[in-house]
Amino acid sequence: MNTQDNNRYLLNENRLRSSLSETMLAPWTNALVAAVHARSEQLHHGELSAWCAAVNALPDLDVAAIQYDHEQGVAVLTQSDIDAEQKRERNNDEPVSYSPEAHAGDLESVLKRLCPWRKGPYRVSHVHIDSEWRSDWKWNRLSPHITPLSGRTVLDVGCGNGYHLWRMRNAGAAAVIGIDPGLLFLMQFEVLQHYINDSKVVMLPLTMETMPENMQCFDTTFSMGVLYHRKNAAAHLTELRQSLRPGGELVLETLVALGEEATVLDVDDRYARMRNVWQLPSVPMLARWLKEAGFSAIRCVSVDITSRLEQRTTQWMPFESLTESLDPNDLSLTVEGHPRPRRAVMIATAL
Repeated sequence: MNTQDNNRYLLNENRLRSSLSETMLAPWTNALVAAVHARSEQLHHGELSAWCAAVNALPDLDVAAIQYDHEQGVAVLTQSDIDAEQKRERNNDEPVSYSPEAHAGDLESVLKRLCPWRKGPYRVSHVHIDSEWRSDWKWNRLSPHITPLSGRTVLDVGCGNGYHLWRMRNAGAAAVIGIDPGLLFLMQFEVLQHYINDSKVVMLPLTMETMPENMQCFDTTFSMGVLYHRKNAAAHLTELRQSLRPGGELVLETLVALGEEATVLDVDDRYARMRNVWQLPSVPMLARWLKEAGFSAIRCVSVDITSRLEQRTTQWMPFESLTESLDPNDLSLTVEGHPRPRRAVMIATAL
């Protein structure tokens, strides 16, 4: 994994260069390395040493299978896990014990040192990481509508701990890069990478603003849960378009306002207790913004009110979640009095 020194993140350049060497991103390797180094002053956290120690303490597993669409999430399974599941099925769902190996207790305690787990879910051997978000629900909503990812080079902006990176790779992507500035997210990604060991799935502690400019090399760019955190939405959409080759596809998922007209909800302070939320466009306004940013073939494929089953408190994320963000007397409103969160998925083509 990447190393750290005095709670500061240090990029493993050799691993990154090896990962990108036989991909369409190879010509951009030096620029990506430079972009990470340029953020060196921001790449520190008081808990980073402890998080790295947790990753380094992961027990060895005799991995027999990776199941990306397991009922409990992206799953790393030993033969013991597989045998136990088959036994459960034969016994009509009666409880059985998973993974009797001596490492069982150590694994769960190590993984809990990396709480809170906000994105997922995951299954690592016998341990089910029941994350705050059911990120698989989002994937299931959007995946039928996108251009198939087979052979494509993919960028995931604001990727969190990388849940969707694994789903994209499993869908056939030739190379996947996720970017997110959160160092805890990066350490959680390293847990899965430790066991899956897929060199064509890469995560870097970058933001879209700090990526190399005008790369125009990705076949598909995802931006999910980012736009409303950008004070200048137009600049973000332009950056996304410049990441794509001509004809490349943008998959944009974001909070939207109510309305059939091209309108914008301005947020003065917080929205659903989230800081740094600036504007929520209606779907027609979002389509207008995409057209102005240089996209065509713009379509909305999904609008969903966020459910308290999709985002909630769990033992792996024990803090306040969506329920505490809603008006207890009117669940159609946030605690600030705004309409309850609803998310749209937009798909568009870069000109």
